[in-house]
Amino acid sequence: MHADADIQQACLSVLETGSPRAKADRARSVAAAWREGRLALPTAWRPVAADHRPARPSRPELVPPGQVPRRRLTGPAGRIALMHAIAHIEFNAIDLAFDLIARFGGHGGFDKAQRQSLIDDWVGVGDDEARHFIMVQDRLAELGAAYGDHVAHNGLWDAAVSTSHDLAARLAVAPLVLEARGLDVTPGMIDRLISAGDQASANVLKVIYEEEIAHVAAGARWFHTLCRIDDQDPQTRYQTLVKQHFKGGLKLPFNFNARKIAGLPEEYYLPLAH
Repeated sequence: MHADADIQQACLSVLETGSPRAKADRARSVAAAWREGRLALPTAWRPVAADHRPARPSRPELVPPGQVPRRRLTGPAGRIALMHAIAHIEFNAIDLAFDLIARFGGHGGFDKAQRQSLIDDWVGVGDDEARHFIMVQDRLAELGAAYGDHVAHNGLWDAAVSTSHDLAARLAVAPLVLEARGLDVTPGMIDRLISAGDQASANVLKVIYEEEIAHVAAGARWFHTLCRIDDQDPQTRYQTLVKQHFKGGLKLPFNFNARKIAGLPEEYYLPLAH
């Protein structure tokens, strides 16, 4: 990467990398370059098209969510399918983090210090997601499988497209619905993997779970910052945006404790639960 490349160009380079491991490696390189001061803010933040989509590998095949088969975790095939699903989530999460920076890093409501702080937070999130993907990919290899072996769906990126115009909507849906849902379901996955005798996979999910709390916290922090700037009530705004941009409603049960630690009050999301 050129020393004079700016952070927006660097984030777009992550999105434009299609090979899964290469995307993760590029994400980690961009994060290191930003932290070491080798990437500047652009002199003018360039608009990113609403329909801009990241490069994707030829596999996995993407199908509607209802066509992704469900498998029990008791056998090796079920545990591989679970880890493949986690890999797909983490792969998409890399793009979600770097798309947020590329698209919203020049948000007009922020001063220069706030923009740098936003980038700091989401570079960190993207770096974590890349590291998580590598961990899960390596675990799949140990199980005799690879990312791309199973079908997957494009629901995560559909949420990104729906919120491509509005940072508040992106924060409400990506970290504060999708990642928050990970906090709800991952402890149960860990317990089932341990019960099935797969401690190695459970250990990978433990790392992801602990670090995702900080990702949800970053989303809550910046969502509340935007609400203060825009003089809007955060609870009302959150509920309005989730209803507009997230299909299907929120699902019980909730991990109330982890969500509270992350700064997401239950009165925000509980009224939206089915």
